[in-house]
Amino acid sequence: MRWESWEPGWPKTVRRTRTRTGAHAVRYIPGFWAGIRPWPPELAEQVGREPTSLSRAQVLAVARTGVATASWTETLVASYVWGQGENGYGAHRLDEILRPGPVEAVLAEAIALLATDGAVAGYRRLSGAIAGLGPAFFTKFLYFAGGAVPDAPGPRPLILDQRIARVLRAYTTRLGEGIGLEEPAKLAAWLWSDGGWTPHRYDMYLRWVRGVTGQLAGSSHWPLAPDLLELALFSGAWTP
Repeated sequence: MRWESWEPGWPKTVRRTRTRTGAHAVRYIPGFWAGIRPWPPELAEQVGREPTSLSRAQVLAVARTGVATASWTETLVASYVWGQGENGYGAHRLDEILRPGPVEAVLAEAIALLATDGAVAGYRRLSGAIAGLGPAFFTKFLYFAGGAVPDAPGPRPLILDQRIARVLRAYTTRLGEGIGLEEPAKLAAWLWSDGGWTPHRYDMYLRWVRGVTGQLAGSSHWPLAPDLLELALFSGAWTP
């Protein structure tokens, strides 16, 4: 794997934090989310059309409140807002996710499994469990919850979405070409589709990121947090 010089090319947030991703923020329009309940008090009031910044650290603070109150829907809301950013359709989709069924009970079960059995167990519980909530967004929920749950076993949950999957697909294609596989792109597309990843695939992703982080730890420039590698993959600042 080739570690390209990260200092000039990485986003300013990554360069500034180096070993932490908490300052990585997106912008959202609070007024777009009017009517979404429960609404985390850590987020801006649901009025106005001026963009407001929401950082990973702020969402993590919501998750820590979730640990203290044993209530997880607000963490899902905060992580979903963070994931959607300024998209105008996000609130409608979130309302459809929250409206039917026992969402809170499913989230609580997933976090209980995360705390006792690790990230993949939490992922397995959420797979297909809540209508409209796919892995691109429930891994965001798991990521922030995992940062707040103390002493969860195994690697911390990481975000896996379409953009990261496509980076991994391109990387897998190059590997297949290098060793002379037939139709490496077809194999890579099967391994890293745009969504619907199995718990096994998520496990492989977590293991891969953890392994790459360990390999890069020998570089004096490499910050040791796996979620910083996830951010670099997402932003295109690093190509494996």
